Amino acid sequence: MARYHREFHRTDRIGWLRAAVLGANDGIVSTASLVLGVVSAGGPRAAVLVAGVAGLVAGAMSMAAGEYVSVRSQADTEAADLAKERRELATDVASEERELAAIYVKRGLQPPLAREVALALMAHDAMGAHARDELGISEILVARPVQAAIASALSFTAGAALPLLVAAVTPLSLMPAVVAASSLVFLAALGAIAARTGGAHVLAGASRVTFWGALAMLVTSGVGALFGTTIS
Repeated sequence: MARYHREFHRTDRIGWLRAAVLGANDGIVSTASLVLGVVSAGGPRAAVLVAGVAGLVAGAMSMAAGEYVSVRSQADTEAADLAKERRELATDVASEERELAAIYVKRGLQPPLAREVALALMAHDAMGAHARDELGISEILVARPVQAAIASALSFTAGAALPLLVAAVTPLSLMPAVVAASSLVFLAALGAIAARTGGAHVLAGASRVTFWGALAMLVTSGVGALFGTTIS
């Protein structure tokens, strides 16, 4: 009896992983940067915490809305393309068979075999074959706006809560150094986890996220210090 091995792939994680990593990264960077900016400007502890909480709530809502709108636009485009393909299959199936066969020829099949494959696939699931091979739309990669919005909002909240909690338990005099250092650790861990989950190089993923987070916090602290000096 022939044995078939089951292969493990990560492409089914692309949608939620991208939204989750983007949300958590944005939550850590934006909240830590906001805290550092207010502290550098000379703001009192209460102002720092209020700004952090406001940034968390506003950021989570913004991430959810932005992700939903962008992914919803992608879903609408996919739906329009699929509707067009259904009309073409209903009105001119012969042309659609030739079109699908031509796609397989470009991928390396000989014309007779390409036509045979196209006919077989269309007999099984014409719409699925054209959606996948002509339009590049599959069940794994299809746009899911609600899922993306929820993942972004929750991950942003989780990411933003980390530097905010550190700020809440750290003396004001030590806050810039402690928040910055802990946030870099959080970012490195996030990058490593995301890379590991996606099957990428862990060190490269951690370094990439940490570098851009450090740059954002440095710029924000500089702006806060500049305005604080100017106001005083």
